[in-house]
Amino acid sequence: TDGRDAVEAAQIGEVLRLASTQLGPMEFVAFGRGTDRAAALLRQHVPAGVPMRALGVIAPEALLAEAPRQVELLQALASGFTQYSFAFADQPADELEDKDLAAAAVGHARAKRLYDRARNYGLRGLEVRHPGFEKALRANPTAAVRSAKKADVHLLYWTAAAWAAGISLAKDNPDAIADLPLAAALIDRALALDERFDDGAIHSFMVTFALARPGAGPDAVAKSRQHFERAVELSGGFQAGPYVSLAENVCVKQQNATEFKALLEKALAVKVDARPEWRLVNTIMQRRAKWLLGRMDDLILPALPSETPKPK
Repeated sequence: TDGRDAVEAAQIGEVLRLASTQLGPMEFVAFGRGTDRAAALLRQHVPAGVPMRALGVIAPEALLAEAPRQVELLQALASGFTQYSFAFADQPADELEDKDLAAAAVGHARAKRLYDRARNYGLRGLEVRHPGFEKALRANPTAAVRSAKKADVHLLYWTAAAWAAGISLAKDNPDAIADLPLAAALIDRALALDERFDDGAIHSFMVTFALARPGAGPDAVAKSRQHFERAVELSGGFQAGPYVSLAENVCVKQQNATEFKALLEKALAVKVDARPEWRLVNTIMQRRAKWLLGRMDDLILPALPSETPKPK
């Protein structure tokens, strides 16, 4: 935990003690998803300067001390820390890279710590349901995940997402990269158990992961596009994420400027109020879409001019 995390946690300690007498554990979890009653109560008592976004993550964490084996809280923390890290540490650090490389490195290091924290909560949840799970996963990932059931998909997905995101920020660390097959085993099992999970969330994740996973072959781009099509179908086109992922990963890889721009414009055209439960994630992904469009000339090289035939 860095200094900022410690300050945020200390500042809201009194708030948590007060609110815990009026809210049950799952209402704290629901606060992270925007539940009005929990949010209103906490806002009444939050000391000045405490970021409201931090409360939805730290509140369940504080309650976990009282119920360390409550799977619902562990699930909420795995998903909460992953999303918090992407939105408020990883993405801002990306945006800093062109302006202040040292500050960006600090931000990415913080994001990596938060992703690791999310992964550990997810593994704890899987361990509660399947004692010995992490040890088995490290020994034989493919065999270990066979014990997971459909009820575990939430944990499988967020643990894999956090793990892969953390590894992406540690490309110079061989030990971290060596864990990529473990994340792959988790997400593959989640996909096999419930490919429709969260309106296509697994397929949306696979748009990027199909290119980065161990053993990605020459058909990786085709697989990424297949996952994109399914993600859009399952989300009804109401999520910006799949469009951003395909543009950032496949279009940049293929240096396809026309499709890159069209996909990001589609992401920006998604109406964030059409599905209130996706408002926050769509807002965050649209911010990334705007940032990527602003970097288009850096990401995709201009086409070479065609040669003019020489007169004979």
